Amino acid sequence: MPRYIAFMRALNVGGRVIKMDELRAMFESLKLADVESFIASGNIIFTTKASNEKALEAKIEKHLEAELGYRSEVFLRTPAELQAIVDGQPFPDADQFTLHVMFLGAAPSADQKKALKALETPSDEFRVIGREAYWLCRVRFNETKVSPAKLAKALGPSTARNITTVRKLAAKYPQG
Repeated sequence: MPRYIAFMRALNVGGRVIKMDELRAMFESLKLADVESFIASGNIIFTTKASNEKALEAKIEKHLEAELGYRSEVFLRTPAELQAIVDGQPFPDADQFTLHVMFLGAAPSADQKKALKALETPSDEFRVIGREAYWLCRVRFNETKVSPAKLAKALGPSTARNITTVRKLAAKYPQG
């Protein structure tokens, strides 16, 4: 059965707190197997017989909205895709700074890439590869001029994880 990692957007924001055991139970109620959470930031690993990734994302989003009372976008990736994201990160000096991976529902359009490029500063640099946008931030996040709202306006719905988290997840399932 295929294994997926689900990255959820905006689960624990605005004073809302979803405990990981509650989130795991929501995924288990969808008849997904081998459900586990990875750190308390909306990462769920599971296996499933389902083969249509977009339909599965939509099913999970609909279920979460019914359970939580608000929308949380879901971005699925396989372990092999996570390894490719780690291996393909485009910044040679990334370990000296903060590198985030933004998971998107689809590869961004030319207009979205242009809007993202317009957000670059001497401290903030972006690269897009497939359905991911990489954000290299050379200052502390409280010092950057790039905000989540500006990113959402440029790219549409996404969720970001630090490259360290993505590396740990990729290492957890190296067989892909």
